[in-house]
Order: sequence, then structure tokens, then C-alpha cells
Amino acid sequence: MKVLIIGGTGEMGQWFAPFFKEHGYEVTVWGHSHRVDVAERLGVDFAADLDSAVSDSDIVIISVPIDITTEMIRQVAPGMKTGSLLMDLTSLKKGPVEAMQRYAPADVEIIGTHPMFGPSIPSLHGQIVIMSPVEGRCETWFDKIHSLLEDNGAHIEIIDPAEHDQFVSVVQGLTHFAYITIGSTLQKLDFDVKSSRRFMSPVYEIMLDFVGRILGQNPYLYALIQMENPEVLKVHDTFLKECERISYMVRNHETDGFCQNMKDASIHFGDTHSALRRSDKLINSKIAEFEELIHSIGEERGIRHIYSGVIHVGIVKKVTPRTVSLTEGSNTTTLLIENVQLLSDSELTYWKGKFLKHWQRDISALIPRGSDPGIFREIIDMDERMISVNIIDTYAGLQDSARESMTLRIRIIGDLQPNDVQGDVEKMLRRLGCSIR
Repeated sequence: MKVLIIGGTGEMGQWFAPFFKEHGYEVTVWGHSHRVDVAERLGVDFAADLDSAVSDSDIVIISVPIDITTEMIRQVAPGMKTGSLLMDLTSLKKGPVEAMQRYAPADVEIIGTHPMFGPSIPSLHGQIVIMSPVEGRCETWFDKIHSLLEDNGAHIEIIDPAEHDQFVSVVQGLTHFAYITIGSTLQKLDFDVKSSRRFMSPVYEIMLDFVGRILGQNPYLYALIQMENPEVLKVHDTFLKECERISYMVRNHETDGFCQNMKDASIHFGDTHSALRRSDKLINSKIAEFEELIHSIGEERGIRHIYSGVIHVGIVKKVTPRTVSLTEGSNTTTLLIENVQLLSDSELTYWKGKFLKHWQRDISALIPRGSDPGIFREIIDMDERMISVNIIDTYAGLQDSARESMTLRIRIIGDLQPNDVQGDVEKMLRRLGCSIR
């Protein structure tokens, strides 16, 4: 099956190109920028002739900015072959789906699609994908695409295009508008965001991180989300009126009115208790990691920098509300806590096994005749200091009829003292009734 992603050199296109490739599709990308280098990096083809690629593809996916999606559909849809599928990945559905219905031949199937995630996520697991199938136009392809996404961990929501646009006017339109406005307000106040983190509560910290997350994204994309969905302006109007109304209560010290407003909003919101539990879980997860860092002072830990991917392994020397310092040999590295993630014990062991140079020792022992050498190997392998334990030799032809010989080859984690570990292994074998040769 051949997949063509128009806009495949953009951020979402670059996410879905390897996704389809990994699942056996022959992937081609095309973009206005003609970034052939992006296609080469992704290990897919770049369409030198867009019209030929469209007519030759089994699936054509439109992944371009919202404001040119309809025009791109108008250009490419008529050239698609019988039985193929046309999809879009934009955050609006009504306009693109109507355009696909209008311009795609009747024997071409269509599915409006909206992935509710950004290109930074590592996989589909736990992510929501909205699909807007058109009755009579997706009998063959809908189940295939639905299964492909769902089998890879996505949660699929089916919704009418017009209803979709109304929902996202709040889900995206209102939330982005509010966060961007908060960021703009901080800028107009000349407020020192960095210094404010010294005094922040967990709720303020989480809010600030979400504001920064939005502000750090592609502003053009967020402008289009605000400006291309006509439902968003209705949401803005209501939001601004509520801001003015509540501000008026504050200015005039209308305590009763303010409290009643919160109560009314709470009733409409619904299950605030569940919201409290979910937010507590988020807050507590941040607190728990900090407490684990505190308890790790003086111990060896592994810390992954979540942006660079670099893993630092060393002794935790100092922890402040914002930083953690690790001693790595003769060097001390200080990292911002907000930028790092603690490795679990198993993750640290895996890292050591992969990146350190390890010690190898052979230990020969006499074991009771008839014993299973594999049992001794399994017991020694339970030692967390071992990378591997293997039996490299057994010999039953000894003059001592009550004994036979076994040789274990142990690989010891490279930052440990191998003689000490070997001594401990030999002690354990003696306790198990063996004699070291």
C-alpha cells in the first residue's frame, strides 16, 4: 500500500511518515519547501511529481496549515485513483470534509481526521484521535484506519464535523486563548516569571508550565486555530464578557456575587471532586519525585535530561527546590529539576549494562555430583551487580566421585570493584555447598 503525505515535511507529517512506514506502508512525502533532506532523514521518498504521486497512491493524507487545506484538497483530490482514500489531519473538520466531498471523485473514500496531540509525543498510546467518517464514502478504509490507530494504543472518538468544530472552539480555542493571554499579560506587566518560581505553589507551577508550553509552540499554527474556526469568536465574546463581569465584582467588593458565581459554575462543571483527585495526582507526582531526590542525597542515581536525552549518573550531592547536583567522578553537574527525570533502578541497571565497560571473571567450583549447575547460575544471576552469568564448562570425570566441576563466567557492572564482587560470589557458592577450585 502506498501512502502520500502532502505536507509530510512539516511537523505532523514527519510524525506520521515513520508511523506508516513502520507498519508496512510505502511512504512518500511532499511539501512546498521541497525539503528532500527531510524525506531522506525519515527514510521515505520525496514526490518529485506531485500529480503522479497522487494518482499512484492508495492513501493521500493532507497535513498542511488550516488556511490552505481546502485549496490543497481542491488541487489534488480530482486526480486520485478509484478505491483510494483521502484523509486530512487538520484541527478543523467541517470545511475540509466538505471540500473532500466536493472535489474527490465519487469512487474515492474520505475520512476527516484530527489527532489531538502534537508531534513531540513518542507514540499513540493513550492519545485521542478524532475521526469524522462520511456515510457512504468510507466503507472499505474506515475499519482499516480505525484498527491501525487503535491497535497502536490510540483512543478513537467518532464525531460529526460541525460538532467537532464546536467542541474544539473550547477545547483548543478557549484554552489556547486563555494561556496565550496570560503569557501576554505577564509580558505587559513586565513580570519576572523566572524569579516568581522561587515562591510558587504546585498549582501555579503547573499553570505556568502550560502557559510556557503553548507560548513555545509554532505561533502560526496557534493563530490559525484561533482565526480559522468561526465558532471560536463566539467563545471569545463569552469569555471576555465573563472577565469583565467578574472583574466588576472584584472592583466593587461584591463578595456574595463572586461566591455565588463560583458556586453556579461549579454546579455546571459537574464532578469537581474527580477534578480535584486528578489534579492532586498531578501535583503529588511532582512532589513525589522531588521527595525521592531528597531521599537520594548521598546515593547513586541516574537522571535523564528530558530535552537532550543525555543521562547523568552519579552521587546526588545537593537538592534545592529548583536544582539537583550530581557528582560524576571529579565533576559536579547541576541540573534544573523541571528539565530532568529520575531513572528507576532497572533503567539505571540497563543503562550501565549498555554503556559501561564491564569486568569479566571466571569462577570454577566443585559442586555435589548430580546437582543441576543451572540452579547455581540462577542464584548468582539474582545479584543485581551482575550483567550476565553463564556456565562455560562442566566436567563430571573427576576422581572424586562425589563431586563434579562447573565454571561460571560472570560479567560485573563496570563501575564496581570486581575483586570484591568475585569474593562475594565465591562466598555464596561455598554457602551452597560448593568448593572453589
